[in-house]
Amino acid sequence: MGHAATAEDRGWSGLDALVTQMVQARRQVAAAQARESRLLADAVDLMLARQEDLRATGGRRSAADLPLRELAAELGAAMRLSDRSVQRRLGDAATLVTGFPETFAAWQSGEIDAGHVTAIVDAGLPLSSARRARFEELALAAARAEAAGRMPDIARVIAARVDPDGAAERIRERQSERRVRVIDLDDGMARLLADLPATLAHAIHDRLTRMAITVRDGDNHGDAHAAAPDGTDVSDAPTVVTGGRPAGENDPAGDTGGDPAGDTRGIDQVRADILTDLLLGGAPVAHGDGLAAITGHVQVTIPACTLAGAGTEPALLAGHGPIDTDTARSLAGTMPGWDRLFTDPHTGLVLTVDRYRPSEAITRYLRARDERCRFPGCRRQARGCDLDHTIDAALGGATCTHNLCHLCRRHHTLKHNTAWQIRQLQGGIIEWRSPLGRTYRDHPPATVTFVPTTVDPPPF
Repeated sequence: MGHAATAEDRGWSGLDALVTQMVQARRQVAAAQARESRLLADAVDLMLARQEDLRATGGRRSAADLPLRELAAELGAAMRLSDRSVQRRLGDAATLVTGFPETFAAWQSGEIDAGHVTAIVDAGLPLSSARRARFEELALAAARAEAAGRMPDIARVIAARVDPDGAAERIRERQSERRVRVIDLDDGMARLLADLPATLAHAIHDRLTRMAITVRDGDNHGDAHAAAPDGTDVSDAPTVVTGGRPAGENDPAGDTGGDPAGDTRGIDQVRADILTDLLLGGAPVAHGDGLAAITGHVQVTIPACTLAGAGTEPALLAGHGPIDTDTARSLAGTMPGWDRLFTDPHTGLVLTVDRYRPSEAITRYLRARDERCRFPGCRRQARGCDLDHTIDAALGGATCTHNLCHLCRRHHTLKHNTAWQIRQLQGGIIEWRSPLGRTYRDHPPATVTFVPTTVDPPPF
C-alpha cells in the first residue's frame, strides 16, 4: 500500500535536483572561465603580432611595449578592471594555454575548477617542459578526485617528487628569505609576521595551540593530553579529558590557576598571549609553569634512502608538502624513536607501520595513512581528529586498521547524527554515501601524491 509523499520527502527530492543543477552550473562556470582565459591568450597573440608589425616597419624600440599597454587599456575599460590587473591576467592566460594544455582542456570541459588550475600552474611552472608533462598528468588525476582546497599541497608534493633536485634548490633559496616583520594596524594594534621554514612554523603553531588548550581547560600539567587541532575552530578538537572537561568543548577556562570563571578569552587570544609570554619572558610566565613542558608536534615523512643520504626523493611535512632534507635528517637524528612506514611500491599506499620501540601501532599507522580528516575536502590534520570506528564497536565493528579512520569533530558528528553513511574499501579508500544516495570517495593522501618509479620492486 502506497503513501502520500511527505514534506520531508519532497524536500529531499528537491535537494537531489538542486545538487544536480549545482554540479551542472559549476561545470558551466568552469567552462566560461576557461573561455575567458582562451580569449585573453588570443589577445596576447594579437599583441605579439602587432609588435612584430611595428618591428617590421622600423618602429622605435622604446615603443615596443606600447601594444601591450594599448591592449591592456582596451580590455580593462571593457571589462571594468584596471589595465594592470588585465596585464597580469594576460600573462597568466598565456602561460596556462601554452604551458599547461591538458590542464586548460580539463578546465574547459568543466572537469576541474579555477582553484585546481591555479594550484597546478603554480606548482608546475618551475619545472622543465619534459618534467612538466609528467607532473601535469599526475596532478590532473588528483585534481579530478580532490577538492580544490587540497590541491596546493598535493601539487607541491607531486612536483617535488617529479623533480626532487629542483625542489631542494628552491627550498634552500626560500629559506634564505626568512625574516620577521612588524606591520602597523589601526587602533593600537600591529601584526608580527615571521617567515620561517615550514617545519618550524607548524611546530610553533602546534605548541601554542596545545598550551592554549591547556590554559583554557585549566590543566597546567604538561603534555599529557597532546592532542590539538591545527586550525582556528577548536570546537572540532578531539575529545580528551583535561582537568575534568572534554578538551573539544568551547568552555571558558581560567588564566594562571586554571579557574574557568574569570577568563573569557578565545583560543586565538590565548595563543597570542602565550606567544607574547614566550618571546618577552623566555617562558609562558603569565600562564603557569606547567606549560613549559608542552612541545610542538609535526609529522615528517622521509624516505629511507634520503635519510641515509643515498636518495633525493623529498621529505614531506604533513599538511604542508616538501621540506628540505637537512631539516628532516636533523629531526630524525634527535628523535628517541621513529615510525617506520612500508608503502606499496606501485600505489604509494601505507601498508604498515612499525617502530624500533613499539607502542600504539594502530594509532601510528592510521595517523601515517590518513594525515587528515577523511571526509572529502576536509583538511584538518589527523592530530586534531577523532579515531572513529567505521562500523561501530557496539555493533561488532573491530578495532583494527581497516575499520578505523580519522574524522574531525564536525564530520564525526555528521556520521553519527545524520543519514550520511560510510564504509572502507580496499587500499584505505573511504566511501561516503549521502542521504541523497550519492557516493563520494576520499583517497589516502599518500596514494594521491604518489609518483611511481620506473624500477620494479625487488621480489619478496
